[in-house]
Amino acid sequence: MASVPFHYVDLRAFCYATEDEKRVEGALRSFLPEEFPVQRAQSEGHHGDRIVVLSARVENADGIRHVLDRVMELEDIDRLVDELDERVTENCEFFVHLDKQAAFNGRIELGEGITFRAKVEAYPAKKEAAVENAREALTRE
Repeated sequence: MASVPFHYVDLRAFCYATEDEKRVEGALRSFLPEEFPVQRAQSEGHHGDRIVVLSARVENADGIRHVLDRVMELEDIDRLVDELDERVTENCEFFVHLDKQAAFNGRIELGEGITFRAKVEAYPAKKEAAVENAREALTRE
């Protein structure tokens, strides 16, 4: 199996007071390997409403590969690859926003609710190299 050109992948979702935390966690877990630990932090919104931040950092190659395989299920994966220049930062971070509701229902779609952030391996650590490595990782053989 090919190596994974990412140091780590962070996934994060906000659970607002109007949402069911178990459902939001389920949406986040739809990207994660089984039994993967999810961190929970409580925060407060503008008007004192409760916001729970659920997050997970995947650092081992098998786990990263699992998350990537899920992201690769996107119907518009080609669009994602075409937008890599805008989605990879100067710090070699690759960002994607995924639809929380779709994920809860077992589908992978671009949208809002889940933030995917991956640190791309690049030597030297330049945006161009990171974009190329991310492109290779996301292009189906």
